[in-house]
Amino acid sequence: MNYKKLGLVVVLGLMIALVFAFDVPQYLNLETLQNQQSRLAAWRDANFLLLAAAAFLIYVGVTALSIPGAAVMTLAVGAIFGFGWGLLIASFASTIGATLAFLAARFLFRDWVQSKFSKRLELFDKRFSEDGAFYLLTLRLLPVFPFFLINLVMGLTRIKIWTYYWVSQVGMLAGTAVYVNAGTQLATIERMGDIFSLRLVLSFSLLALFPLIAKGMVAWIKRRKALQGYRKPKQFDRNLVVIGAGAAGLVSSYIAATVKAKVTLVEAHKMGGDCLNTGCVPSKALIQVAKHAQQARLGGLGIPGQPNLQIDFATTMAHVHEVIQTIEPHDSVERYTGLGVDVVQGYARIISPWKVEIETSEGTQTLTTRSIIVATGASPFVPDIPGLQDVPYLTSENLWSLKTLPKRLVVMGAGPIGCELAQAFARLGSQVTLLEAQERILPREDQEVAELVASRLEAEGVTLALGAAAREFHADEQSYSVTLDGREERISFDQILVAVGRKANLRGFGLEALGIDVERPLMVNGWMQTEIPTIYAAGDVAGPYQFTHVAAHQAWYASVNSLFSPFKRFVVDYRVIPWATFTDPEIATVGLTETAAQKQSVDYEVTRYDLEDLDRAIADHANYGFVKVLTVPGKDKILGATIVGPRASDLIAEFVLAMKHKIGLNQILGTIHIYPTMNEANKYVAGEWRKARKPEKLLQLVERFHRWRRGGKTDV
Repeated sequence: MNYKKLGLVVVLGLMIALVFAFDVPQYLNLETLQNQQSRLAAWRDANFLLLAAAAFLIYVGVTALSIPGAAVMTLAVGAIFGFGWGLLIASFASTIGATLAFLAARFLFRDWVQSKFSKRLELFDKRFSEDGAFYLLTLRLLPVFPFFLINLVMGLTRIKIWTYYWVSQVGMLAGTAVYVNAGTQLATIERMGDIFSLRLVLSFSLLALFPLIAKGMVAWIKRRKALQGYRKPKQFDRNLVVIGAGAAGLVSSYIAATVKAKVTLVEAHKMGGDCLNTGCVPSKALIQVAKHAQQARLGGLGIPGQPNLQIDFATTMAHVHEVIQTIEPHDSVERYTGLGVDVVQGYARIISPWKVEIETSEGTQTLTTRSIIVATGASPFVPDIPGLQDVPYLTSENLWSLKTLPKRLVVMGAGPIGCELAQAFARLGSQVTLLEAQERILPREDQEVAELVASRLEAEGVTLALGAAAREFHADEQSYSVTLDGREERISFDQILVAVGRKANLRGFGLEALGIDVERPLMVNGWMQTEIPTIYAAGDVAGPYQFTHVAAHQAWYASVNSLFSPFKRFVVDYRVIPWATFTDPEIATVGLTETAAQKQSVDYEVTRYDLEDLDRAIADHANYGFVKVLTVPGKDKILGATIVGPRASDLIAEFVLAMKHKIGLNQILGTIHIYPTMNEANKYVAGEWRKARKPEKLLQLVERFHRWRRGGKTDV
């Protein structure tokens, strides 16, 4: 129990009780004030300072306790002390009282609200940390908003106390002055509505637009400052230059060409970027070969197994490269040139906010452009561990040049990439050890999901070394080895695959010379702009998600905003982001996991359906895994879904659509799903949700109804 909060509640309760016990509100009305005006004036003449101090303290108390009557108090100080002294007393007393109410609300309710609605407050708090003063000033200048409500609500935000105080002091000054001035003419006021006429309210409303105008001016000044020192061309060669032909760059240039903009796409290496050449495509091709090899060894479905099956690794890698070559035309120079994109193969360097220098085999060209999109992707992160540079380590970039299957392979990093490739190489015949510094694999997933995949990996021969980071690598004459923190024995290997994360490719493109921080992913706003407003970013260089589908998603916003701003622009939407890990079983997730919900203190209910009962899964001899859905307590609104099992990455699409368009489990249950398919699992999990909430009392009445219709007694 928080005794400090309890104590404050008790004190506030007693103060409010005393206020109503002595019927204080009866004195805080216009009629009483007018009747007592002469007596109050006499007290002022007898002891000015004492009455001023009393008025100040009473005003602070009324405001702090949010007692109706602050307007009358303002009239009173104007009537008693005149405009000058009245404004001084009322202005500071009202602001101090408002700040006390603000602090009380923050102390009593902020933690509770944060624990209940942390996810929803995340964007709200971010906006207030940036523009809280502008929002508060707007609210203070609009007399239609009750000030006591503003005090309480603002206490739930993260706006700084000093900012709250001075903005309130400035924002309430004009309204306070109106009431104090009215107080000096108290005898002529017949009702409170006489003070604020419609014209005055409209005037204040127009005044309230000032913070928004000021915000726009600040943005304009920041833009001018960012572009200061650079000469803007009078004409431009291009509407858009895109640097990098990975997922984000290809989508950006495609959209620009589609809307008839003049766009140049620059790529220094291979079209298609990492996803086509070293990431998604080759890894999924390798995983598929490994899956078929495993099925052939184990047999099943009435087909005898081949436990001694050996895989020709060189043929496997040739197949992987054949898959890449088959998909290459989709991302080729020829295709994008045909779409209207000017594709240049060379090295791009940004030399001003409107100018890009491109070095090609034929020489150097310089293009002027209204906007630039940086979509240069990311590279594998290689940690600085003693001895690692002395061993021929692999990453997702050079892995695909292997011609011989490593007999002993160590995979460092048990995230999605590490787990996928560890399983694939184990199925192809390698002795695989998976290293992870944390205590479990796949730390982003729920514990039960990680445990299920871990058990499958171990069953297939993968050795898991968890909770121990690599300390040092050793290169001996005949082999290589690694020692782990807290362990004495060495793990020997022939090859090591480093899969501990990726870092944004930001160096060498001229960003440093423009003053942009390249030590971390680029800081972008909701429109995907960097701190230099003509330069946008999308994909791995911008974060916060390193997924190909998110890169394409960001690219739409970056391209549209760069081409049509300031006439039309859109804020990027991250509300529904799915992802998948292509292990066997596959894992697919959208929205909240249980781990994330608990971390964010979000209330939820869980509904689960095990695939072992699904007809199609049984027919395919693939009845393992589950569908798990998180919903709002008592409602069918989906907070998140996780699917573990065959084709999970395909099945999750229904939940992505449902969350995007606010479709609940009841509507999924009422949708026809083809039988027999794996998709029925989504309907059945919705059925489990409904079954757990069946109306028992209504069913009892229905049972009695049917008993009556059979001619029997209605008693149950």
